[in-house]
Amino acid sequence: QVQLVESGGGLVQAGGSLRLSCVASGNIFMINLMGWYRQALGKQRELVAIITNSGNTNYANSVKCRFTISRGNAKNTVNLQMNSLKPEDTAVYFCNARGVETSWGQGTQVTVSS
Repeated sequence: QVQLVESGGGLVQAGGSLRLSCVASGNIFMINLMGWYRQALGKQRELVAIITNSGNTNYANSVKCRFTISRGNAKNTVNLQMNSLKPEDTAVYFCNARGVETSWGQGTQVTVSS
Protein backbone atom coordinates (compact mmCIF):
# COMPACT_ATOMS: atom_id res chain seq x y z
CA GLN A 1 0.00 0.00 0.00
CA VAL A 2 1.25 3.45 -0.95
CA GLN A 3 0.18 6.73 0.59
CA LEU A 4 0.64 10.02 -1.27
CA VAL A 5 0.62 13.53 0.14
CA GLU A 6 0.63 16.59 -2.12
CA SER A 7 1.62 20.13 -1.23
CA GLY A 8 2.38 23.43 -2.92
CA GLY A 9 -0.98 24.47 -4.31
CA GLY A 10 -2.29 27.97 -3.92
CA LEU A 11 -3.47 31.14 -5.62
CA VAL A 12 -1.30 32.88 -8.20
CA GLN A 13 -1.77 35.47 -10.90
CA ALA A 14 -1.60 34.56 -14.57
CA GLY A 15 1.99 34.24 -15.68
CA GLY A 16 3.15 33.18 -12.24
CA SER A 17 4.67 29.93 -11.07
CA LEU A 18 4.00 27.21 -8.54
CA ARG A 19 5.86 24.07 -7.56
CA LEU A 20 3.88 21.05 -6.43
CA SER A 21 5.42 18.25 -4.42
CA CYS A 22 4.23 14.71 -3.76
CA VAL A 23 5.73 12.49 -1.07
CA ALA A 24 5.08 8.76 -1.18
CA SER A 25 5.21 6.47 1.82
CA GLY A 26 4.48 2.82 2.48
CA ASN A 27 5.47 0.21 -0.10
CA ILE A 28 7.41 2.75 -2.15
CA PHE A 29 9.91 0.29 -3.64
CA MET A 30 7.10 -1.19 -5.72
CA ILE A 31 6.30 2.09 -7.49
CA ASN A 32 6.98 1.93 -11.23
CA LEU A 33 5.94 5.45 -12.16
CA MET A 34 4.46 8.57 -10.69
CA GLY A 35 2.47 11.34 -12.23
CA TRP A 36 0.19 14.30 -11.85
CA TYR A 37 -3.42 14.58 -12.91
CA ARG A 38 -5.83 17.46 -12.58
CA GLN A 39 -9.55 17.97 -12.49
CA ALA A 40 -11.25 21.30 -13.09
CA LEU A 41 -14.81 22.03 -12.04
CA GLY A 42 -17.22 20.31 -14.39
CA LYS A 43 -14.40 18.53 -16.20
CA GLN A 44 -13.03 15.00 -16.26
CA ARG A 45 -9.74 14.19 -14.58
CA GLU A 46 -6.91 14.45 -17.08
CA LEU A 47 -3.27 13.47 -17.23
CA VAL A 48 -0.80 16.32 -16.75
CA ALA A 49 2.59 14.59 -16.64
CA ILE A 50 4.20 11.27 -15.72
CA ILE A 51 7.73 10.12 -14.97
CA THR A 52 8.99 6.53 -14.94
CA ASN A 53 11.65 4.98 -12.74
CA SER A 54 14.08 5.30 -15.64
CA GLY A 55 13.42 9.03 -15.92
CA ASN A 56 11.28 9.04 -19.04
CA THR A 57 8.62 11.75 -19.04
CA ASN A 58 5.41 12.47 -20.86
CA TYR A 59 3.25 15.60 -20.82
CA ALA A 60 -0.18 16.65 -21.89
CA ASN A 61 -0.02 18.91 -24.92
CA SER A 62 -1.65 21.73 -22.98
CA VAL A 63 1.25 21.95 -20.50
CA LYS A 64 4.25 21.15 -22.69
CA CYS A 65 7.01 23.77 -22.46
CA ARG A 66 5.44 25.22 -19.31
CA PHE A 67 5.42 22.36 -16.78
CA THR A 68 8.28 20.09 -15.74
CA ILE A 69 7.96 16.87 -13.77
CA SER A 70 10.98 15.61 -11.86
CA ARG A 71 12.07 13.45 -9.00
CA GLY A 72 12.81 15.30 -5.80
CA ASN A 73 15.90 15.09 -3.65
CA ALA A 74 14.29 12.16 -1.87
CA LYS A 75 13.68 9.06 -3.98
CA ASN A 76 10.06 8.90 -2.89
CA THR A 77 9.29 12.46 -3.96
CA VAL A 78 8.08 13.83 -7.28
CA ASN A 79 7.70 17.51 -8.14
CA LEU A 80 5.79 19.47 -10.73
CA GLN A 81 7.21 22.86 -11.63
CA MET A 82 4.50 24.96 -13.24
CA ASN A 83 5.50 28.14 -15.06
CA SER A 84 3.57 30.67 -17.14
CA LEU A 85 0.37 29.64 -15.44
CA LYS A 86 -2.93 30.39 -17.13
CA PRO A 87 -6.45 30.64 -15.71
CA GLU A 88 -7.19 27.46 -17.66
CA ASP A 89 -4.74 25.63 -15.37
CA THR A 90 -7.07 26.15 -12.42
CA ALA A 91 -7.93 22.72 -11.03
CA VAL A 92 -7.37 20.28 -8.23
CA TYR A 93 -4.07 18.54 -8.88
CA PHE A 94 -3.69 14.90 -7.82
CA CYS A 95 -0.54 12.87 -7.38
CA ASN A 96 -0.66 9.33 -8.75
CA ALA A 97 1.57 6.30 -8.28
CA ARG A 98 1.46 3.00 -10.16
CA GLY A 99 2.99 -0.28 -9.05
CA VAL A 100 1.33 -3.25 -7.42
CA GLU A 101 -1.71 -1.00 -7.19
CA THR A 102 -2.69 2.50 -8.23
CA SER A 103 -2.64 5.12 -5.49
CA TRP A 104 -3.97 8.66 -5.39
CA GLY A 105 -3.25 11.64 -3.20
CA GLN A 106 -5.94 13.81 -1.68
CA GLY A 107 -5.39 16.63 -4.16
CA THR A 108 -4.16 20.19 -3.87
CA GLN A 109 -5.99 23.22 -5.25
CA VAL A 110 -4.32 25.43 -7.83
CA THR A 111 -6.10 28.66 -8.70
CA VAL A 112 -4.80 31.06 -11.35
CA SER A 113 -6.39 34.48 -11.51
CA SER A 114 -6.52 36.61 -14.64
